[in-house]
Order: sequence, then C-alpha cells, then structure tokens
Amino acid sequence: MNARHRILAKLRNALPVENDMQAAPAVAGYYAANTLAPQTCQERVAQLRGLLQAAHAEVIVASRAAWVSLLAVRLAALGVGRLALNEDTEEGRQLAATLRESSGSVTLLPFDKPIETWKQELFDTVDAGFTVADSAIAATGTLVFKSSPAQPRSLSLVPPLHVALVRAETIHAHMFAAALEEQWAAAMPTNLVMVSGPSKTSDIQQTLAYGAHGPKQMLVVIVSGEGESA
Repeated sequence: MNARHRILAKLRNALPVENDMQAAPAVAGYYAANTLAPQTCQERVAQLRGLLQAAHAEVIVASRAAWVSLLAVRLAALGVGRLALNEDTEEGRQLAATLRESSGSVTLLPFDKPIETWKQELFDTVDAGFTVADSAIAATGTLVFKSSPAQPRSLSLVPPLHVALVRAETIHAHMFAAALEEQWAAAMPTNLVMVSGPSKTSDIQQTLAYGAHGPKQMLVVIVSGEGESA
C-alpha cells in the first residue's frame, strides 16, 4: 500500500457510518412552527412597512385605485424631473399615463434601449428609477427583484432615488416561504436582487453615509386591495 492508498483509507475510515449521520434539518417544520411570523396579509404589510421605514425608506400604502395619483403627487413634491421606467409592466404604463396627463413636469425615459447607448445620461441626469418588485419578505423588510432585460439592475441601482412598487399579495412572511412558493429551486434567475432600503455604508469610525454605492433615497409603494391609503 503506497502513501496515496493509505491517505484514502484514512479518509474512508473517518467517514461516519450511516446510523451516525444526522438527519437533514426539518426546515419546513421549523418555519411552520414559528408563531411569531405574520400570518395575515395585513400583518405582513405592517411588518414590511415598519422595517423599511426603520431603514430610512419612505413608504406609501395605497389602494389599487389611488396609488398612481398619490405617487405622482409625491414625485412632484420631491422635485423629480426625469424618471426612468419600464412601460412593459401594467404599473409602469399606469404611472406613465398619469404623469403625461399631468402638468408634464416629469420627463419619462423608457428603459427600452441598451445601457451603452445612454449610460452617461442615466448616470448624470436621471433623478429617479421606477421598478416593480416581484415579491417581498416581511421578516427582513426586503423587496425581491428578478432582473430581466426589461427591468435590469441598473434601473434600481443607478438613479439617486429608487421608487419601487410591490403588491401586498406578493409579500411573504419570510425567505423560506418566498423560495418555496415561488419555486426558486426549480427556476432560479440569473440575478435575484434584494433591496432593504436606500444604499448605505460606514467607515471605520462608524459614520453612516447614504448613497455611496447606490440610491440615496428610496420610496416604496405598497399596493393593497383593502382600500387603505397612508
């Protein structure tokens, strides 16, 4: 027996026997027994809203009928002059139509061409980017985006103000529920962007700064079917 065989034999002998191997953790059972997780849609909305606000994001909870007008008013108050968005989504079309019918103070920039053709304009002149989240996670105050050519990461990362819309019925209690219900294991996207507030960083002196690596501000619109607006 040479040295190689001796090393491999030691490794094989060190492996646990089948009876000693621990069973896989019962992850589903653990989360099912978590009574602290928000159970209703209203509870998930409240938890998501609270955690986003704690992370310095502004949150508007509005009905399906009222969200677009409330957002248009808020964008005007924030002084947004140039808004990048994707009009392929229903919400993007609604917002674009409302802004075009208003005073026209907001210039709409459809994200429908390669970024290489307007990179300088995007980085230097765009005030805000509007996105629609695929879902959200109440436990961590997180919005989940599946990147695509129609809604690339740069739309939420580059403009100084990130305006994101999420539908209340897509808010999951925790990440395990999101992965299970959306079947991430079967169809994991190339990029899964998770956003829990505006960009922030800190130096060695623990001085917190916003906007160093992404949007300095974040405005989240939670669209609820319960008629609430706040």
